[in-house]
Amino acid sequence: MSTDTHSKVIGYLLWIFGFTGSHRFYYGKPITGTIWFFTLGLLGIGWLIDLFLIPSMDRQADFRFQAGRVDYSVGWILLTFLGLLGVHRMYLGKWLTGILYLLTAGLFGLGYLYDYWTLNGQIDEINRRGG
Repeated sequence: MSTDTHSKVIGYLLWIFGFTGSHRFYYGKPITGTIWFFTLGLLGIGWLIDLFLIPSMDRQADFRFQAGRVDYSVGWILLTFLGLLGVHRMYLGKWLTGILYLLTAGLFGLGYLYDYWTLNGQIDEINRRGG
């Protein structure tokens, strides 16, 4: 039995910027997210196809990731819009690296990109530990 860890609404909002791969990162698909980023959503074709694939990606993410105190959608919104300031890390309780991101623009952007690859796993780990 799965719980609703990811939101279709957030998925579709990120899909609007889908040529960057953000919706694919959100649903735990960093490899294809990166491909979408570098190819502008497979020249727009993959981006358009994803309009119909989002419900399936949402179900897969719901089965794969653990629900808990940390909300995936909040974490992704914070990363997407305030990631260079480390606000998403502070939300996860990682205050030291959050402050470090704040002072270094997300460790000069590299930490920000790293978190696009790993945020779902970071949240999943916290939720599985129960705190």
